[in-house]
Amino acid sequence: MTETLTRNLPQLIAQSAEPLPGIDDPAFGAMFDRFGDARVVMLGEASHGTSEFYRARAAITRRLVENHGFTIVAVEADWPDAATIDRYVRHREPREGEDAAFERFPTWMWRNAEVDGFIRWLHDHNGSRDYPAMCGFYGLDLYNLSASMRAVIDFLETADPEAARTARRRYGCLEPWADDPARYGAVALSEGYARCEAGVMQMLRDLMQRNFDCLGEECDEWLDAAANARLVKNAEAYYRVMYHGSAESWNLRDTHMFETLCQLLDAKGPTAKAVVWAHNSHIGNAAFTDMGQRRDELNIGQLVKDQFDAKARLIGFGTHGGTVAAADDWDEPMKIKRVRPSLPGSHERMSHDSGLSRFLLDLREGKVGKDLREALLEPRLQRFIGVIYRPETERWSHYSEAILPRQFDAWVWFDETRAVTPLAGNARPGGGPGGDETYPFGL
Repeated sequence: MTETLTRNLPQLIAQSAEPLPGIDDPAFGAMFDRFGDARVVMLGEASHGTSEFYRARAAITRRLVENHGFTIVAVEADWPDAATIDRYVRHREPREGEDAAFERFPTWMWRNAEVDGFIRWLHDHNGSRDYPAMCGFYGLDLYNLSASMRAVIDFLETADPEAARTARRRYGCLEPWADDPARYGAVALSEGYARCEAGVMQMLRDLMQRNFDCLGEECDEWLDAAANARLVKNAEAYYRVMYHGSAESWNLRDTHMFETLCQLLDAKGPTAKAVVWAHNSHIGNAAFTDMGQRRDELNIGQLVKDQFDAKARLIGFGTHGGTVAAADDWDEPMKIKRVRPSLPGSHERMSHDSGLSRFLLDLREGKVGKDLREALLEPRLQRFIGVIYRPETERWSHYSEAILPRQFDAWVWFDETRAVTPLAGNARPGGGPGGDETYPFGL
């Protein structure tokens, strides 16, 4: 890697990058047709609170759904919350007694105007299609332990009342900690054993032995119960190991997301295709970042790439400055924060110095020039903002090294971005007084 290539990197980016039209222009989504032959397209974000990232992912996903046969949208959200949305987008009746979706911290991550617009589009898109051809909305994450336990029991109450009684007994071990599962991890650590592990593992085994016709709603009810049972099993392990070190708990969480995605693809058949929405830290290949090279962490992007190879496309997103919705600390109020200008020498600063306001850079071998690829193969800092943003310690809190063309297949750039628009309080999307118009967030 020569000093000349480093100095010329912004110019090389400007020469190779493809300027993007406005997000609302139909031509924006068409720029991503090149990835339509993949089985899994993973769309990242550099923060959990940036409007352009959500709107761009929605536009790309609409294109992939309408033109390339994708029928799974899987997001970095808890399964039971996303299942509430899925019943809306696929025109199924809401489940009696279930909680409204995404009411726990960080509410703005999914309860925002950008996501609401996409969900309503998906509902309308599915309205003219037979049920098996509808595109579903699914959660990959494992935090909502209490809702998942309840969903398994509710399913079995109808499918197998005797099994429901068994589930109550097995899950009863976890019930005292269901609303604060981190306390279970502390107790398991102090006691030196996993008091609830055997029961939740057996519950999952029992459910996985059931077979249903996977072309109709019966299959979806089984799939929902099985996914919730897997969530309970993995959440029990996650909260138990979180006290032993970040790598072990991180790896368990991302492995759970990978297993859930594979379960969806298997259930929908060999031609099923999925779009995944998650943070860059989850969908970029961890093997080519500090995560994998120094911290022994893997992620769902790495696992998907290993499993599907060229049939998986990982697309990262970045920005230089603007505003973001984030909190000062976990479970604290959301604030609109100013994003500090990207650090000199970072991937973001190189993109900013290209002079392009928004672009797509196809990083695949043969799609990018030799000089640019050589320059980008040097590890550089990259910014990661989650639901917490601490600009006062940004270098240490939010930057990590990554090799861009091995981390991602493509890089989407928005130089100036703004915060998502959260739905205030108990706002009812669509503004209606009640009924189906206000569902999913207005339950």
